[in-house]
Amino acid sequence: MPAKNPRINVVLEPALYRKVQLLAQRDGVSLSSKVRGLVIEALEIQEDVYLAQFAEEREASWDSSSALAHEEVWP
Repeated sequence: MPAKNPRINVVLEPALYRKVQLLAQRDGVSLSSKVRGLVIEALEIQEDVYLAQFAEEREASWDSSSALAHEEVWP
């Protein structure tokens, strides 16, 4: 029976493999589950970095003289 979810093969150095293995054992989950969780966490961090950069760019271009007042937007 084929797997429902796509798979990725990853090659890790022995020291990195051992660290992930220890984390999985500590948390009582499979190695696959731990790697999936770490990838999700890394993607969330990358998204946060991107959104922070985007916000900084918007903040740098902020011109309060052209901003609308609350009453102008929500009469």
